[in-house]
Amino acid sequence: MSFDLVIEVDNQPGALAHVAAAVSDAGVNLAAATCLGKGDRTELHILVPHAEPVRHALAVTHEASITREREVCVVEVHDDQPGVLADLARSIAEKGINVDLLYVATHNRVVFGSPDLPGLRAALGQG
Repeated sequence: MSFDLVIEVDNQPGALAHVAAAVSDAGVNLAAATCLGKGDRTELHILVPHAEPVRHALAVTHEASITREREVCVVEVHDDQPGVLADLARSIAEKGINVDLLYVATHNRVVFGSPDLPGLRAALGQG
């Protein structure tokens, strides 16, 4: 299992460092991270294997809190070449599944989120 955690942070120098340090201090490895947003606040998405230690670490530091979390599908891509994402997306589309989250993680992995997680898993051969 993998979880996408959304952490809303102030869009200022050091905000990412505080969150990354809290997660690291909790002994959790960040498998992926992406930051979205402009203005005073931004959303940081992180991919972790366990949500609870991160929840606890952020609550203790008071630096940030998780605003949303959900389980996601992570696909290992063995051949990092043109067309791999297209093939995965086609497989998902053929099953009529909508994807509402996508990003790339460490070690050639692609992260997918969908309101229909069981359908997504089935389309990706994970369930």
